[in-house]
Amino acid sequence: MTTQMLSYLFVGLSFSVYIGIAIWARAGSTSEFYVADGGVHPIANGMATAADWMSAASFISMAGIIAFSGYDASVYLMGWTGGYVLLALLLAPYLRKFGQFTVPDFVGERYYSRTARVVAVICLLFISFTYVAGQMRGVGVVFSRFLEVDINVGVVIGMCVVFFYAVLGGMKGITYTQVAQFCVLIFAYLVPAIFISIMITGNPVPQLGLGADVADGSGIPVLHKLDQTLIDLGFNPYTESSKSSVDIFAITMALMVGTAGLPHVIVRFFTVPKVSDARLSAGYALVFIALLYTTAPAVAAFARLNFIETVQNTEYASAPAWVRTWEDTGLIAWQDKNDDGRIQYGLGAPFSGKPQFNGEQGSYGERMVSNAPLANTNEIYVDRDIMVLANPEIANLPSWVIALVAAGGLAAALSTAAGLLLVVSTSISHDLLKKTLMPNISDKQELRYARLAAAIAIVVAGYLGINPPGFVAEVIAFAFGLAAASLFPCILLGIFYRRMNKQGAIAGMLSGLLFTFGYIVYFKFVNPAANIADNWLFGISPEGIGAIGMLINFAVSVGVSRFTAEPPATVQQLIDNIRIPSGAGRAQDH
Repeated sequence: MTTQMLSYLFVGLSFSVYIGIAIWARAGSTSEFYVADGGVHPIANGMATAADWMSAASFISMAGIIAFSGYDASVYLMGWTGGYVLLALLLAPYLRKFGQFTVPDFVGERYYSRTARVVAVICLLFISFTYVAGQMRGVGVVFSRFLEVDINVGVVIGMCVVFFYAVLGGMKGITYTQVAQFCVLIFAYLVPAIFISIMITGNPVPQLGLGADVADGSGIPVLHKLDQTLIDLGFNPYTESSKSSVDIFAITMALMVGTAGLPHVIVRFFTVPKVSDARLSAGYALVFIALLYTTAPAVAAFARLNFIETVQNTEYASAPAWVRTWEDTGLIAWQDKNDDGRIQYGLGAPFSGKPQFNGEQGSYGERMVSNAPLANTNEIYVDRDIMVLANPEIANLPSWVIALVAAGGLAAALSTAAGLLLVVSTSISHDLLKKTLMPNISDKQELRYARLAAAIAIVVAGYLGINPPGFVAEVIAFAFGLAAASLFPCILLGIFYRRMNKQGAIAGMLSGLLFTFGYIVYFKFVNPAANIADNWLFGISPEGIGAIGMLINFAVSVGVSRFTAEPPATVQQLIDNIRIPSGAGRAQDH
């Protein structure tokens, strides 16, 4: 059976499972639609949280970034995993004890203000739509290659699938669909990693293979060989940093606290029966997430090494079939600059307007050179979003492994997209309509509005997937920055600072969001030519500016609250109650 037929089979079977689960778990009430009626088992919730968390950026894009940026990309491993620990230990149990449906629900009740609730909804929409654009783009990338359809058609197909199980099943359907998607994506990630680790090092454990010697009898460690290969081609060493320490710290911080402020992950802790289950499911999720995150560095190094050895100085006419296959998608391109018929790979942009992987400037070690002369020898462009997807083909693995990776990539993108879209629809129907504009609507009407909002959100997400503001992980990094600068300080201060009032929360969220959003828009869209380290504030790139936005939020929030009225006594008592450890009494564990 051909690779394409196997891809159709694997993807079709996985989609059938997702849709079947949605029909089985159809939501019949707002409680089921919003939080699965709070009855999900901690292990199942841990798997669903892991799938919700490991998006297209984790599955498709993260290893690609590491492959081309090397040491600099460690910010993603540290930021995303550290942020999840921060969320699980610092926020999740208290939010679960508070007992609301959504993050804006918490903000509205804690800060006794409809305005604060609406501002939280606005922040959430900014974050979610920025994040979901990357997910839908990831869906399009997978479809364009493995099912051989246009990338935009792939986005539309993904929209239809998500529409079915998100609108029909709500959180109940999405939770059990994400359990299935986790199983698919983690199996799809680990199988080729194990295959390739055995091929390159002889060690079946990718994490150990990364530190092992290459299995060619040379006795050279994998990372040493990769360093030397890149130096010979004019690149920076793989294991050395080219970013400033300040920018590395800022990006890591923005990703970490942004993780703790992501609404689609936070809401997962409302779906378990009690507070202790929230802590337990967080622990399970961390184990499940670690399976992929500890494997990603090995996948990245193996992919870069295989790619160079496969294409460098190879005659284009006899190049492996995957080169032309991916060329058809526009995600790989070749230009014969010296008319020798061979593929030359090295430092520099192959085409005007394509990224230059110089390891010195730009978001992830690249600089846009739309007006630069092509005075370099690099002849091939490869989009980093394809490195995990193309890895099995580059390594010449069996067709069923290639098809499995296609199903895994779709599972990763669709699982997070569904969680984000549900958060958007819940915020609109529950927080904006039920709690603010239309308080007298019935449960059935609220459920109808939630489904309508989900449908509209999916259409908007599809548009952003077709017209994304960057590549997958870059777009998603902006979402983390926005979350760090807007929601995280508001939630943290709401739990641990009794003096925090509604005026401080509103002023802080708006100031953090506007500063961070304005900084990103200026350097990425208004004046991208200025997006170099010399022009950045304190030398911090747009991907890390959320850390400064967070500090601005904290400063404004605390400052304003100190000069305005204290929160009501009932609110301060509420804060004390949610901070009482669950072991202090059975009545608190509800």
